[in-house]
Amino acid sequence: MAEEEKEEKKSSKLLPIIIGAVGGIVLLLAGLALGFFLFSSPAADPSAEVDEIIEKNSEGEEEIEEDDNSTPDKIALDTPENQVFLTTYYEFPGSFTTNLMNSRKFLQISVGVSTQYDDRVMANVEAHQLALRSEILGTMSEFTEESIQGKAGRQALASSLQEAINSKLEVLENFGGIDEVHFTSFVLQ
Repeated sequence: MAEEEKEEKKSSKLLPIIIGAVGGIVLLLAGLALGFFLFSSPAADPSAEVDEIIEKNSEGEEEIEEDDNSTPDKIALDTPENQVFLTTYYEFPGSFTTNLMNSRKFLQISVGVSTQYDDRVMANVEAHQLALRSEILGTMSEFTEESIQGKAGRQALASSLQEAINSKLEVLENFGGIDEVHFTSFVLQ
């Protein structure tokens, strides 16, 4: 009888372990099956979406004639109420540093330009970067410490730089096209 009680105790201890193991396996399989059905949809092919975007862009673009004597055209964006133009930006690499007029201080700036004309303007800026850098440094050195103080001073410098860049591009390419000059950094020391 003692042996029968020992076997009965062993089997009663094993029964919950077996039921737990089988239950755990069933839950694991159910979770895997559910995950498979929820997440096994075929992956979206982005190439179809990219082709559609390219198609839309190519329909809206106008052919740009390569005529050196022509004025670049502004690129219009499609809007229902009024005409808005696409703005293109270019940032000159590095920074510009020069002494200010009648001062021991120097000015260090990083400059970007923008246009609403076609890509030829920015191609001209990039092609004549060396000459434009010289114009920017020359224009900066004409300012005094007092004349660049505050927002109005910075705006005056930006306007002078715009005029200088456009003047140089007109000499080199017969067209300026720079609408605005932007400072990405401005340090006076």
